[in-house]
Amino acid sequence: MIHSIQNSQDMRQISDGEREELNLTANRLMGRTLTVEVSVETIRNPQQEESLKHATRIIDEVVSKFLDDLGNAKSHLMSLYSACSSEVPPGPVDQKFQSIVIGCALEDQKKIKRRLETLLRNIENSDKAIKLLEHSKGAGSKTLQQNAEGKFN
Repeated sequence: MIHSIQNSQDMRQISDGEREELNLTANRLMGRTLTVEVSVETIRNPQQEESLKHATRIIDEVVSKFLDDLGNAKSHLMSLYSACSSEVPPGPVDQKFQSIVIGCALEDQKKIKRRLETLLRNIENSDKAIKLLEHSKGAGSKTLQQNAEGKFN
């Protein structure tokens, strides 16, 4: 914002002295803002810290099994997600994971739920992409087969 003020049309319409003073003030403010570091941390007790690590480890294990068994990994992620949801889940709930998540700080619970949502959305998008590729591949094969049949008939 300070840069936009320095480069605005209004700066060209003021006197050289005022422009120089505004530029010095803007540079001083920029120097101050660059020295400030904002850090937001979630305050956790030791039990919440351990619960967060345990929940993260469980999710990471499921993610590492994606390539081996996508269907099972997806259903496992759904049960983990259901454990984080306050609504009635459409499928089974991982009760053990639910108790682990409840032991986490509220902000961490939200982050775990968002991570699971993102993972499930990515799986859904990759499923759609694979189906589209298979469909276009199948359509391309039919066209090639029809062209080949036409050449030999």
